[in-house]
Amino acid sequence: MFERNRVDTIEYTGVAVEITTANEDTIAGRLIVGPGRNLAQVLNGDGGFVEFEPWGGDRVHFSKRLLRSIKLVQADRPESLSGRINAMDGFDPYTILGVQKGASLDEARNAWHRLSMAYHPDRYAMVELPAEVTAYLAAMARRINAAYAALETALTPRKTVQPRRAPTYVTPSG
Repeated sequence: MFERNRVDTIEYTGVAVEITTANEDTIAGRLIVGPGRNLAQVLNGDGGFVEFEPWGGDRVHFSKRLLRSIKLVQADRPESLSGRINAMDGFDPYTILGVQKGASLDEARNAWHRLSMAYHPDRYAMVELPAEVTAYLAAMARRINAAYAALETALTPRKTVQPRRAPTYVTPSG
């Protein structure tokens, strides 16, 4: 028998990756991995699709045949500074920079600049800090830079190549 009031929620995690498709497009985001599974099991498992959430976009399903390569995006995690690390389990650039999903590139840049100024290890160079704090500041600076780089590539509009037009004026030969 089952309980009618009980709601089971399955928590899916995301693995931060850069996907290169068959037509050489590169998309950054996270592959969704079910509980108790790892990325290899998702990619090699049954089914022809994987679930993918691009940074700043909605979840989509990619055909495994369209995937040319997958590169894991590794951002250094700060070294043990009590509960602060537990709050940073996954790599979500929006959460790291403290901006809403769908934020503009200018908002992301302003947040990156503000956080870079606060966490950059050179700011505290003249102060004697414990090694754990220095390592934490350096890891946070790398993490903030990685988050901004992921959003910058996702939010920068792609330039389309315009076909070459015929010249508007040609001198008569004579």
